[in-house]
Amino acid sequence: MSRFDHTAIDDVIHGRLRLGIMAYLSTVSPAPFVELKAKVNATDGNLSTHLSKLEEAGYVRLEKTLAGKKPITLVHLTKSGRAAWIAYLNRIQALIRASE
Repeated sequence: MSRFDHTAIDDVIHGRLRLGIMAYLSTVSPAPFVELKAKVNATDGNLSTHLSKLEEAGYVRLEKTLAGKKPITLVHLTKSGRAAWIAYLNRIQALIRASE
């Protein structure tokens, strides 16, 4: 698509922290919550809030497990999350092409 149309940008992904989450998960999935928190420079509460929004959209899935007696939360990028990420990147590329 070559015409300028910003309205198709996925607002769920477009927030800065959610964008970072999706970008990281597109290369490392699943990612432990602690690792993801460090990579996107977020607090526990802030990351949890943004993960909830992505989870509601069906873009991520949280898996709670144990490593011995230690609880671990793994964050998975879902198939629909990967499709939404690729569509987001295509939309941004279309906007760039339209502005050239």
